[in-house]
Amino acid sequence: MKLLLNLLRIIVGVLFIFSGLIKANDPLGLSYKMEEFFEVLHLTFLSPLSLTYSLVMNTLEIALGAALLLGYSMRLTSTLLLIMIAFFTFLTGYALYSGEIRECGCFGDCIKLTATETFWKDVILLVMILIIFIYRKRIQPLFGKKLTAVLVLLSVVFAAGIQWYTLSHLPFVDCLGYKVGNNLPEKMKLPPGARPAEYETVLIYKKDGEEKEFTPENYPWSDSTWVFVDRKDKLVKEAVGEAPVKDFILTDPNGGGDQTQAILSEPTPVYLFLVKNVKEAGEGWDAKMHALQEQMKAGKIYIYGVTASSKEEILAFSAAHGLQFPFLQMDGTAIKTAGRSNPCLILLEKGTVKGKWHYNDIP
Repeated sequence: MKLLLNLLRIIVGVLFIFSGLIKANDPLGLSYKMEEFFEVLHLTFLSPLSLTYSLVMNTLEIALGAALLLGYSMRLTSTLLLIMIAFFTFLTGYALYSGEIRECGCFGDCIKLTATETFWKDVILLVMILIIFIYRKRIQPLFGKKLTAVLVLLSVVFAAGIQWYTLSHLPFVDCLGYKVGNNLPEKMKLPPGARPAEYETVLIYKKDGEEKEFTPENYPWSDSTWVFVDRKDKLVKEAVGEAPVKDFILTDPNGGGDQTQAILSEPTPVYLFLVKNVKEAGEGWDAKMHALQEQMKAGKIYIYGVTASSKEEILAFSAAHGLQFPFLQMDGTAIKTAGRSNPCLILLEKGTVKGKWHYNDIP
């Protein structure tokens, strides 16, 4: 039993630290995935706090993994681990059996797991942690009580520090399709053998206090007593492969049409100033962008703003910050995938990403 417990604490502890570190590399990515869960579970009132939940969860994963390896306060540590893995198993089970969420983001964007793989991974971890919880009194700390507590506290500080840095700059490791060195036209192509996901439209109707799901094929169209409640798309068959870069479509808000190919094929350096929502843009970048505008006026570069905001909001934002370059519009999800800060600056040369900067680091 002692050998089994030590083996389990190493496996679980290392996995929790590894999972937490991967997500701490990109806490915004996890917060976006949380917003997706909140929407599906009809808990959208929690969405404004998604980043806070992300930061806390990542810190807890790393700290609990460290506490388990060190044998710190096993009653508290094993209880929190059991609560967390039960919660994760519920979420991944919901993602798998509801078909409404393709992946839970348990290992961030760096390691992609299917909903099935993630669920059974959590089930196995649940069994492991349950054994640790039952026999927690047999696990002794590796060091003295004070030293162990200090080491656990350092793991909390370390986790918080990593996330503060990535939010103030950009992720240490960019695991998305827009990382420096990628050619966007190539990344927009589907890989060989790829197949898009298949969804089924589900209609929810209510009758005599009972809700029932129908498809357009089996709905009792002749019975008008059913009252419509909701409509959702249910995943029937998961996608096989997908393009790393999706929905990268740049349109002119002034009616100039699709500018995507013109920008991706431009040999002159093109800076894309990504601002998902102009009302939520960070500050402190104005002087740097004004300096880049001088290069634009000299004909050395092009600059385009890219946003999901309205034309009226763009005009007000440009006037407030003294921006003299045109803005294009793009899907908000694509913008927050391309740049993990608001604003974020990307440099393209013939469609290849040559640089990417958080607004605090704009050169």
